[in-house]
Amino acid sequence: MSEKLRVGILGGTGMVGQRFIALLENHPWFEVVTIAASPRSAGKTYEEAVGDRWKMDTPMPEAVKKLVVHNVNEVEAVASTVDFVFSAVDMSKDEIKAIEEAYAKTETPVVSNNSAHRWTPDVPMMVPEINPQHAEVIEFQKKRLGTTKGFIAVKPNCSIQSYAPVLTAWKEFEPQEVVVTTYQAISGAGKTFKDWPEMVGNVIPFIGGEEEKSEQEPLRLWGEITDGKIEKCTDGPKITSQCIRVPVLNGHTAAVFVNFKKKPTKEELIDRIVKFSGEPQELGLPSAPKQFIQYLEEDNRPQVTLDVDYENGMGISIGRLREDSIFDYKFVGLSHNTVRGAAGGAVLCAELLKAKGYITKK
Repeated sequence: MSEKLRVGILGGTGMVGQRFIALLENHPWFEVVTIAASPRSAGKTYEEAVGDRWKMDTPMPEAVKKLVVHNVNEVEAVASTVDFVFSAVDMSKDEIKAIEEAYAKTETPVVSNNSAHRWTPDVPMMVPEINPQHAEVIEFQKKRLGTTKGFIAVKPNCSIQSYAPVLTAWKEFEPQEVVVTTYQAISGAGKTFKDWPEMVGNVIPFIGGEEEKSEQEPLRLWGEITDGKIEKCTDGPKITSQCIRVPVLNGHTAAVFVNFKKKPTKEELIDRIVKFSGEPQELGLPSAPKQFIQYLEEDNRPQVTLDVDYENGMGISIGRLREDSIFDYKFVGLSHNTVRGAAGGAVLCAELLKAKGYITKK
């Protein structure tokens, strides 16, 4: 019997579900044993259910091809086969909230890529290098749910990964005002160019709900636990954003302007970026980048084609840091939206929760 934790993927046939399956191939701690999806996929092998819709660059792992897909709505049946699940279901927000709570109540931890529970007060929303202490709210959540092992944890929006960690690294200088424009890849919409040919050579200046997430979710990452609830940071920077869809497959780029209360030098800012690390690095978690943020000196970096896979897609690349004529400084950030920003970020959360004893064998 494998000592690895048995993992289920909810919504395993979609793009993020596929990314989970690709990332978890040969994972040292976790083994995918169950895949659940919509009723139309249930009863088919995973290979049959996905058909010609496999969207990863790497081949479908042999170990999952013959797994028979479960109906994601048959909660007890799916939960009985696993120690915990990753959630990437494609449903309405209310349906996601309900089904993730249903799984948690079967004493099955849920680590979710979805946005439905990001503002549930006792659900931790984590970038493990930034706010691992928010896991402490899980004990309050379990009391509410009436569980001993089951809970929900989530990761934040993919687009904030390319600047929120940088602002965290600069916390001592007290960022006050931030203007950010994100240039977001089409895989963030679960698409490839084959699915979305009208994006070739095109730019769309609107992504529904994305600007609100970009402005508010960093404040929750920087918040504190008060009376069993995570309260968002009230003395953090004011953030305003625009989010634009661009003809790139993977990689969200951010152009960011920052004003500080305390005026740092450029050298100090770069020093804090490259030295910034957290519990994933201290604990040596399997998916943790050795260096979380790299700084690139070249004027034409970071670039998607050169830098999106830095640290296997789990690191963040920063460049073009310079003084500005209106703001104090400006820079460009890049993160991999379906690795660090989605499935990979959730896998790292699960690794942290296992290391802290929240996820164990049933």
